[in-house]
Amino acid sequence: MALEEKDIEFRGIRVHYWEGGTGFPILMIHGSGPGASTLGNWKAVLEPMAERYHVIAADLVGFGLSERKPDPPYFDFDLWVAQAAFMLDLFDEQELGIVGHSLSGAIALKLASRDSRIATVLTTGTMGARFTPNAETARVWTFPETREALRRTAETLIFDKSLITDEYLDNRMQVLHSGDYGSYFEAMFGGDKQPYIDAAVLSTDELAAIQADVAMIHGRQDSGFPYEETTLALSRQLPHADVLALGRCCHSPALEHPGKFMSCARTLFG
Repeated sequence: MALEEKDIEFRGIRVHYWEGGTGFPILMIHGSGPGASTLGNWKAVLEPMAERYHVIAADLVGFGLSERKPDPPYFDFDLWVAQAAFMLDLFDEQELGIVGHSLSGAIALKLASRDSRIATVLTTGTMGARFTPNAETARVWTFPETREALRRTAETLIFDKSLITDEYLDNRMQVLHSGDYGSYFEAMFGGDKQPYIDAAVLSTDELAAIQADVAMIHGRQDSGFPYEETTLALSRQLPHADVLALGRCCHSPALEHPGKFMSCARTLFG
């Protein structure tokens, strides 16, 4: 299934996205690590999803092929929530699905608490609960100056080290070291990492307002965004949510276990 690349203007900023497929409409939004993007996050599952569903997958402002925010603060959780809501409005249907990874898992859940059109939510490695950042969290949100630093970051995110190929590193290094991306990323995630975690925390009232069907996938070996403190903690306030804790998986379920991701997606979205 071929996906078409498109651009659209959101608050004066050019946003890049992929669209393809027919059927149930699903928005897919990626995480926030160095070089994060639609293709970096969803490359193993994007086409299989578009073979079954009508998919829109957007690069968040400041990531991938979307333009950057012109003025600081460059970490702007509210802006990304508004962007995701804007992308949802590209669908004509009145019943929608949303898939969010890591930071965008919290965005997906927050939107589900507000928008009655969202009938189904799938999160992977989600944030949304408060936890204390550790060395691995900090590594994910620190710009890797060298190829070896990028490898260490990748090893924090991916359990199966055979997936961290020379091609993977070369592609990421090319993206990360193009223009002034490094200084932009450092400004986005500079200093203490706790405020970035706290910005994505959902309140008890927000979680209680979620009526959508929810499925949550998380790697049990995710050290930077620990399963017990994120997905499991959130699920205690989402008693109707299904939780899949994957063994031999760090922070990238859709990349590490695309078959299990698709199996969960088919069960949830039909």
